[in-house]
Amino acid sequence: MLDVVSISFKEKTKTYYFSPNNLKLKNKLTVIVETEKGQQFGTVEGEIFKIDSKKLSSPLKRVIRIASKKDYEDNIKNINDVKKTLNKCRELIKKYNLNMQIIDAAYTFDRQQLVFRFLSDNRVDFRDLAKELASIYKTRIELRQVGVRDKAREIGGLGHCGREFCCSKVLSDFDSVSINMAKNQNIALNPNKINGVCGRLLCCLKYEDDNYRECKKDMPNVGKKVRINNIDGYVSSVDVLCGKYKIILSDGTILEKSKNDKN
Repeated sequence: MLDVVSISFKEKTKTYYFSPNNLKLKNKLTVIVETEKGQQFGTVEGEIFKIDSKKLSSPLKRVIRIASKKDYEDNIKNINDVKKTLNKCRELIKKYNLNMQIIDAAYTFDRQQLVFRFLSDNRVDFRDLAKELASIYKTRIELRQVGVRDKAREIGGLGHCGREFCCSKVLSDFDSVSINMAKNQNIALNPNKINGVCGRLLCCLKYEDDNYRECKKDMPNVGKKVRINNIDGYVSSVDVLCGKYKIILSDGTILEKSKNDKN
């Protein structure tokens, strides 16, 4: 078992696990943490707790220190400076006539990297743009193309269920979601029902897909032809979770069967 603390980097967004590094951390303390992108300024969410190391997909990064007053001021300066970089980047995009829409930008806390995220329908050759940005801001520049799901995650909002978007609150990565998942769950294939605000299939279709697949084992498909007591019929409906299905015979008889029935 390992000591773990949850850290968020923006208000009301997903939290990430870090090693507390033997520091006395409390809820809502601001801290400096080590990430793959460099140092970041974050906020402790909750208290230190223990977790089974087998549940971690990668080694924990560590909390470097509790943020000082200077760290807090430096973070505010980074946020304010980023606003200026966004305006400059958009000017340069027009200069180079690039088909891209900048969503946001962020410095790492130590300003070793400046990351711009953008939307575009096509691949973009932004090499000249990156070179000019690097010459202006004297740091490593990353231009990252993202999709509409990433934009929804960034903006946030409420889903059909009335809760905050999963992508903003709990998901660290986007799983592949297919239309077959909606079919497995007998959900009407109405785009307004199965698509999220981003226009893509709802992430939550993935959550119960394994259970539905398991429940569907040994269940007939709707429309399957059957013969009972020498009378032809077909499967008219299937209740996957209850393990039951209905058969309509040619004489008008309606039968309800269970997948555990021998006949």
